[in-house]
Parts: sequence; C-alpha cells; structure tokens
Amino acid sequence: MYKEQFARYIPKNEQEKIDQELILSFINRNPDALYRTNLTAHITSSAFVVNEEMTKILFAYHNIYDSWSWVGGHNDGNPDLLGVAIQEAIEETGIQTVTPYSSEIFTIDVIYVHHHIKKMKYVPDHLHLNATFLLIADENEPLSINHAENSGVKWFDIEDVLNHISEARMKPIYQKAFDIIKRIRKSS
Repeated sequence: MYKEQFARYIPKNEQEKIDQELILSFINRNPDALYRTNLTAHITSSAFVVNEEMTKILFAYHNIYDSWSWVGGHNDGNPDLLGVAIQEAIEETGIQTVTPYSSEIFTIDVIYVHHHIKKMKYVPDHLHLNATFLLIADENEPLSINHAENSGVKWFDIEDVLNHISEARMKPIYQKAFDIIKRIRKSS
C-alpha cells in the first residue's frame, strides 16, 4: 500500500523527483522501512492541517525541535500513510474532525533528523522518508496540547506562519507546500 502510494506520486519539482527515487530504492532494499528500529531511515507521515478556506494553518510547537511545525509522526509498522497522518493530527492538536483534501500524498520529502534524546533515550542521526497530506479542519474546534510532543497548538495565517518557524531547514519544505496550497485556493 505505502510503496504504491510513493510510486504513483507525481513529483512537483526536482527535489521531490530525487527524493521519490531515494524513498522507493530504500523501501525496496529495506523490509523494515516502516519501523523506527531501522536506525538509518524510516517512513513517516505528516500533515498540513488547514481551515476550509485554506487561509490558516494549524501548527504545534514541537518540543524536540524548539519550533512551530507541522504535525506528524512515525508509521511504526502501519502501511496506511494517510491514516497515520490523520491520527497524528488528532493526537498532537486535540482536533477531533479532519477531512483529507485528497487520499493521495500532497508532498514528499527526505528529512535529515539530528540526534536527540526522546523519552530519556538517545536517538541517532537518521532520515525521515516523509509523506505529507493536506487535511481540512474547523478552525473553531477546541485545541489541546499533547505535552509529550508539544508545548503549544495554534492556528496561523498561512501568509505569516514562516515568520514563526525557527527551524531554518524546514522553511523550504513548508514554503513549497504553501505555494501549492495558494495555487489550489486560486483555482477554486
């Protein structure tokens, strides 16, 4: 299921074309690609949660990266990329109702993750082979902080959110997605 989703994804730029080749090659050579026990790289699923008008985006303040960021997490053996993205969005923000804009992957990225401590355990440098989905939610729905993951959850104006991101390496990834979201908004 997940391999086919990555294979049928149509890259939006050269970075995604190269990342898609890397992801598919890694999946083909590593039957444990869905598990974080693969210390080199593993599949993750993320989400850009936007309001219905696609003018606001829901970000969480990520404790490990000390920055506002998208929501998402490890697949931990689950081949349902979209299901994991939805589950992570709910767990990390407290929203209860999210609707996928599409069941297809929205963007893909290979993301370098610097070593860190999580739950008092050392996690070495590795790669996240990431599928991102675009999800729609009601901006008036109550939010809640997941203290194990973040220390804040907030809606941002999509035109301003990059001013609140302290993780410089993520800004191009977010900007790519925001540009696509703006094109969708203009075409509807």
